[in-house]
Amino acid sequence: MLRKISAVILMCSLLVNVSCSEDFLDTKPTDSISDKDAFASVENMFLVLNGLHRQMFAQSPLDGASGSRAGQQYFQPMFDVYCGDLIHSSRGNGWMRSGLQWLDHTNANTTTVRNLWYQRYHFIAAANNLINKTAENGFPEGDADVANILGQAYAYRAWAYHQLVTTYAKGYLIGNPSTDLGVPLLLEAGAPYTSEPRSTVEVIYDQIEEDINKSIAYFQNASAPHDKSHLSLNAAYGIKARVALSKGDWAIAADAAARARDGFPIMSEAAWKSGFNTVELSEVIWGGRVIDAETTYYRSYFYYICPTFNGSQNRSNPKTVNIERFNQIPATDYRKEAFLPLAPNTNSAASNGQGGSYLTDPNYDNATDFNQAKADIIARYGMTSRHNTHPYMHVKFLQKNPGTIDPDDVIYMRSSEMYLIEAEAKAMLGDIAGAQEALRPLGEARDSAYDVTAFNTQDSFIEHIKFQRYVELYGEGFSWHDHIRWDVGIDLTNSGAAQVLYQNGFIQGKPSVNDAWIWKIPQAEIDANPNISEADQN
Repeated sequence: MLRKISAVILMCSLLVNVSCSEDFLDTKPTDSISDKDAFASVENMFLVLNGLHRQMFAQSPLDGASGSRAGQQYFQPMFDVYCGDLIHSSRGNGWMRSGLQWLDHTNANTTTVRNLWYQRYHFIAAANNLINKTAENGFPEGDADVANILGQAYAYRAWAYHQLVTTYAKGYLIGNPSTDLGVPLLLEAGAPYTSEPRSTVEVIYDQIEEDINKSIAYFQNASAPHDKSHLSLNAAYGIKARVALSKGDWAIAADAAARARDGFPIMSEAAWKSGFNTVELSEVIWGGRVIDAETTYYRSYFYYICPTFNGSQNRSNPKTVNIERFNQIPATDYRKEAFLPLAPNTNSAASNGQGGSYLTDPNYDNATDFNQAKADIIARYGMTSRHNTHPYMHVKFLQKNPGTIDPDDVIYMRSSEMYLIEAEAKAMLGDIAGAQEALRPLGEARDSAYDVTAFNTQDSFIEHIKFQRYVELYGEGFSWHDHIRWDVGIDLTNSGAAQVLYQNGFIQGKPSVNDAWIWKIPQAEIDANPNISEADQN
């Protein structure tokens, strides 16, 4: 009964007042409770927040969104796929194919550009309601539970706007933020259908920074988070670190990252190799705890990314590592074991043209060895006999119950990311010694022969950070925005990706000179919002 009530409040909190169209009024659920009741008590506001936590990984029932994009479960792997860091080995069943070919985010009419836009604005609308109704109802901000609600609401709004402005606008560090167009700024409940014009990138960042600082202030006096799926003081500092990193506020980024990871120790080797399938891992600061009743099955993170998930996306299309990056991993670094360079190419439809048998796979010269290699991988990792294998496939993400469609958790933020942010920020400040000390704990935990002093100039250290972020955060959704921040283009010539599959996505110029890195504003938004015209399109 509680789940049903919570779902109803979710629908109310995210759909009430988000559109003025007659179509919206016709499809509004008849059992939704009133906006007034949804925010009438602190207890109800927590239920609204619970709805937001679920929307991070749920198939979206929201106006303007789509059930085919289940929140971060879709967008995290997508951001790695689109820039060729999480490589598809075949055409598979079509998921993300148009994205990796750069046909998706460059088209204003696609589901992907529409869904990311509207889903983030639904988060903003709900956060606006939580913030504004708290004041309207006279709830005491000094109350620990009210402070918790406001801390989470401001953090969600900051996170959502940061996702929007870093995706639908030119990168802060490579553009002119005071004049570059960002996204509509809305501080009242309501999505941007007939709302506001595009504010500048600078204005949006100013609001993000104000929001995340308010979030941190409220969390200082808030009740403790009930679960890692809830935003917390540490998560707010993590968001602040990401925001500061993306705009070059290096000192703020370093300080916030150090605060974010406090209390979340680096994982052991055994934990790192366990599959990244639970928020109970010591490093997880923020993540979605997915239970059986709320799983999205064939729209889940593990469906898109996990080599053992029993779905057609991974049975036919195991994801591989960039071979150039793999070759940079020292033999003493246990993360190298997350990739299988000699996995047999068993898929006759593999895009590199070498799949199907030992006759086409250059790593094998007889059927016995070829078949035994596949059998060994299936036995070790728990795939089914229908799963294909492919050279350089990853085994980083593994199900708790391999070979099934059972749900697993989704990790949004880890302390390893925070070590990497602090190290990068200090290096950009010219503090190479400080950067080395910031990175040392992570490097030494992963590589038994690690020597951080080998990277003793700013240029060499930043190149090393790029390598470390790729290996440590592989598949966790950071590559797209990393490329923008570093102003690095795409060249998959020696990566193992097939040009026949990747097409436009095989080579792309760096973001500062290539506006294709900026996502199109959804055509539905331009059609509905009188304050945004075709002239405002990216």
